[in-house]
Amino acid sequence: MHRYRQRVYYSDTDSGGIVYHARYLDFAEHARTEMLREIAVSHQLEGAESKLFESLNLVFVVKSITADYQSPAYLDDLLVVETVAESIKRFSLIFTQTVKRDGEVLCVMRVKVGSLDAVTLRPKAMGEALLAAFAAERHDEED
Repeated sequence: MHRYRQRVYYSDTDSGGIVYHARYLDFAEHARTEMLREIAVSHQLEGAESKLFESLNLVFVVKSITADYQSPAYLDDLLVVETVAESIKRFSLIFTQTVKRDGEVLCVMRVKVGSLDAVTLRPKAMGEALLAAFAAERHDEED
């Protein structure tokens, strides 16, 4: 499981000081990006030292997302976004992302992400090295 810390700023809130619902999608994106970066670096995937997966000629796009909001977050809260890759396939990943404040679940998102060729924007398999890296991270979570 990957954990990403996110502070709530004024720009994240509505006029009542409550986090605007769409900001949770941004928090989740930041967490997924940092998870991918850490996987690339820890597994020494080519391209990790420059732009994320640039040398793999691969981009990830969100195909679908669902969000279940359970409790609000407020200005200056320190949130933790927990990200788990629930499904790992050649052309797609499914993440469960849980936003928490002091252990309390605020929002649970399920995000399906597809892998595309960075030039043609057509579906492209992730490749054995990246699949193995995700599998290793998932195995670490189970230990």
